[in-house]
Amino acid sequence: MSECTHDCSSCGESCAERQEPQSLLKEHNPNARVGKVYGVVSGKGGVGKSMVTSQLAVIMRRRGFQVGVLDADVTGPSIPKVFGIHGRAEGTQGGLLPKESRTGIQIMSTNLLLEHETDPVIWRGPIISGVVQQFWTDVLWNCDYLFVDMPPGTGDVSLSVFQSIPLDGLIIVTSPQELVSMVVEKAVKMAEMMEVPIVGLVENMSYASCPDCSKKLYLFGQGKTAEAAKRHNLPVLAEMPIDPALAALSDAGDIESFQGSWLDGAAGKLAEI
Repeated sequence: MSECTHDCSSCGESCAERQEPQSLLKEHNPNARVGKVYGVVSGKGGVGKSMVTSQLAVIMRRRGFQVGVLDADVTGPSIPKVFGIHGRAEGTQGGLLPKESRTGIQIMSTNLLLEHETDPVIWRGPIISGVVQQFWTDVLWNCDYLFVDMPPGTGDVSLSVFQSIPLDGLIIVTSPQELVSMVVEKAVKMAEMMEVPIVGLVENMSYASCPDCSKKLYLFGQGKTAEAAKRHNLPVLAEMPIDPALAALSDAGDIESFQGSWLDGAAGKLAEI
């Protein structure tokens, strides 16, 4: 047996180091401080991950915590817009500085790197995955809670986040439609494969409130998310309504002014953990 060079790619030996899986997790910037890290995911797009991520960040900030949002939806970033953040991020010799919202929420997104925020991101998978990793390894975060707004589905970028960022848990966002069972199944299986614990489910667009009597109108039916959660022994953390006021605040870049207690239970769960 020849002397080990620690380069497994050029070695044919079946040693213990080669047989044991090597961790791909990356360290955050040595000058950064990061507490708990939670990913907000779904098995499909269009269910409101960014809305849930934004509101969780706002609630935790209102509770006095330092909060950051890593926008991992590289090709469809929306976090800067809902917080009303424009312009380009700046850097120092120590790392990349996140932009701060009106209330002090730290944010990093590809939109903050582009010359014009409406420019499309036409990059291939490996480049996109590399950028997401750099948002973790190069940014000077200073937060108790870092929320990762994941891209839809289970592709390259999602896999890169799971493998490179040490997530403390996942929040799965669904909508009350017939596809909910399949969407939850995909997200749960990926979490299990990557050995990341699931905090629970949030159902978005659950109902609309009647403007006259405040009765809840379940436009897409009721109970589908609860059934899917029960099959996987997961809690339903919140049922969020269809609220035109939220859409208006997002369009105006003023999500930090939203009023509503739908996600208070989910935020409490995170604080307990």
